[in-house]
Amino acid sequence: MNVELITRNDLEQFKEELLEEIRKHNPHPRKHGVEQRAWLKSYEVRKILGISAGTLQNLRVNGTLPYTKIGGLMYYRYEDIQKLMDGGRYE
Repeated sequence: MNVELITRNDLEQFKEELLEEIRKHNPHPRKHGVEQRAWLKSYEVRKILGISAGTLQNLRVNGTLPYTKIGGLMYYRYEDIQKLMDGGRYE
């Protein structure tokens, strides 16, 4: 059995590469038909970033993209999405 360990640095590098890919494919999120509001729902964020629900979940879980959960819905601040696209970090 071959076991490989993933370090925190490995995850950070993966996150940076993922964000770079997102920026490369979608550098201007406002051009995708979602009006700019203070808070956006998950489906709107996925549309802006061009990502799957699983990728959005990973961004939430690893703290890359802050969110607020109200009832069963998750909301994201537009300014946080913009910061993410501009290469900002949340720690």
